Amino acid sequence: MSDMITAELVDLDLSADTKEAAARALAERMVALGRVTDLDGFLADVAAREAQMPTGLDGGIGIPHCRSEHVTEPTLAFGRSATGIDFGAADGPADLVFLIAAPAGADDAHLTILSSLARQLMNTGFTDALRSVGDAGAAAALIRGEEAGSAAAGDSAAAGDSVAVEDSVAVEDSVAAPAAASAGAATGTTAPEGDRPFRVVAVTSCPTGIAHTYMAAESLENAGREAGIEIVVETQGSAGFTRLDPAVIAAADGVIFAHDVPVREKDRFAGKPTVDTGVKAAINRPAELITEVRGKAERGEVTAAATSGASGGTPVERAGDGGEGYGTKLRTWLMSGVSYMVPFVAAGGLLIALGFAIGGYEINEAPPVTDHFVWTQADSWGALLFQIGGVAFGFLVPVLAGYIAYGMADRPGLVPGFVGGAVSLTVNAGFLGGLAAGLIAGGVVIAIQKARIPAALRGIMPVVVIPLISTAVVGFLMFVVIGKPIAEAQKGMTDWLNGLTGTNAVLLGALLGLMMCFDLGGPVNKVAYTFATAGIAVASPGDSAMKIMAAVMAAGMVPPLAMALATTVRGKLFDRTERENGKAAWVLGASFISEGAIPFAAADPLRVIPASMAGGAVTGALSMAFGATLRAPHGGVFVVPLIGNPFLYLVAIAAGVCVTAALVIVLKGLRKPAPVTTGAGGATSVPSAETKQPVAA
Repeated sequence: MSDMITAELVDLDLSADTKEAAARALAERMVALGRVTDLDGFLADVAAREAQMPTGLDGGIGIPHCRSEHVTEPTLAFGRSATGIDFGAADGPADLVFLIAAPAGADDAHLTILSSLARQLMNTGFTDALRSVGDAGAAAALIRGEEAGSAAAGDSAAAGDSVAVEDSVAVEDSVAAPAAASAGAATGTTAPEGDRPFRVVAVTSCPTGIAHTYMAAESLENAGREAGIEIVVETQGSAGFTRLDPAVIAAADGVIFAHDVPVREKDRFAGKPTVDTGVKAAINRPAELITEVRGKAERGEVTAAATSGASGGTPVERAGDGGEGYGTKLRTWLMSGVSYMVPFVAAGGLLIALGFAIGGYEINEAPPVTDHFVWTQADSWGALLFQIGGVAFGFLVPVLAGYIAYGMADRPGLVPGFVGGAVSLTVNAGFLGGLAAGLIAGGVVIAIQKARIPAALRGIMPVVVIPLISTAVVGFLMFVVIGKPIAEAQKGMTDWLNGLTGTNAVLLGALLGLMMCFDLGGPVNKVAYTFATAGIAVASPGDSAMKIMAAVMAAGMVPPLAMALATTVRGKLFDRTERENGKAAWVLGASFISEGAIPFAAADPLRVIPASMAGGAVTGALSMAFGATLRAPHGGVFVVPLIGNPFLYLVAIAAGVCVTAALVIVLKGLRKPAPVTTGAGGATSVPSAETKQPVAA
């Protein structure tokens, strides 16, 4: 691995008088060495980063930096100005200028080295040495930590911050050292209880995650040592982040958030005195922040406890915490997909329902609005809403699969997950195929990430290698391995249903009800629905065909309506998100959109799906027994006037809804209660209904 900074990348007589000119002068040195391929493109990226937040720091330091596709390898250039250059720092111009260029796909080792440099800049001994060094080669070696490292350090804490390129493992240890040292060696003068020093945990993060994140951490740690407190910092940078030990958070007396991007998993710190500010405040005035958080602790000012509906971070960011069982992790991964899919269900389902309400049940046969749309006709508006909703529904399975994979493997899982979900639709694998595609995609990406990769390939792994290999593998499995069995299963079920027609109407109705509620829009559901619609597609459908259609639609309405009823009757058994979904499920169920129950089924399949099947079987059997008929292939309650024996038909639906809702309530009520936990100071707490999670089945 070549050095990130050499003598050719050092200018000890930087003559630029503006930050733009300084960046150009240093970037030209990178271009000359082949480290930057497009000077103007790279400078545009630097300017865009500078526009987000000035990169000048107190103490005469300017640190312009960016990620750019025009950078071939992580590079650092250094310039020293005699007159000073304005980088937006509060205390005046900068005489030390560091230009950091990171490739778009820089690996963790490189980012760790750059973060270690950022920490070094907070040590006055290091910066004083750079101001006095007289040779470009010596300056480069000093920055690399190869020469005069201990002299530049100024104190023992800085001595551990070597930025030698040759040993990234040592760099990682040095980055972690200040936090450990400050937590273990600090002694307090004003303890909150007994002789114990005041304890603070902090999180730092900036938009790029390369420089300010780590400089803020170093500044807070130095200020903590001077104030005689224990402080441990979690840096959420571009190389990811390592979660603070929950025990350390629990024992903390206060929290400092110094960030310019959202803090990940913020709910971990709820219920403590908190100071929330920008990352530069932690760099420039860390002592003030420590004083502020101590004052809040003395006054008893704490943040509100988080709830499941308003917790920090996405479901993905909360996935896979240490100590979780596989069943709990699996549920979290599934909920990751569901949480992103729900808006598509709500938007698409309600648009389809409005289309039926405005245009009637035949609106699903309207021509594309791109070919025929009349502004003054209600049918055209109904068709428009129906077709927009259909497009939104087309995203359900890809989004579900993509974000399940995201929950397992983070961003690298998105591409294979989305592609696998789309292939699932292509091979008619539906909802269940999407679940399988998401889990497979996440597993494949995790397996690839565990492989030992040569250093030369690490930079292109996230953007080229992982998407290419994982997408190819998932696509092959979905097209060749999984698709064919599903197609055969569908054909076999269709043939079997045709053989049952006329043999036992009630049994057939119960069976169709079971199928409609098994996978909620998936392949089994589609077999039953296709079987019914094929019967009424002829010019003069028989009475038995219309009875089958009525039974199928009635059963398909049961799951979402039952979930809506259950969340209304026993809301405490469901979390806040599920209760909100329950409100939309009333309309989705009434519109014959079975997918309205998917969020509940994906979160708790072993309780919701059997209960839904039981209610669907009851409804299907009763509909057939009552002799209800239906010519329309869709529409839910909006086509009741077209139903034969409509009152008894609605009775059948109500019976199934009550059966499913009752079973769900009973099954969820049998879950083991969450254990009582003991918090700091011996206080006990029991999770509320907002945070209660189902026991993994």
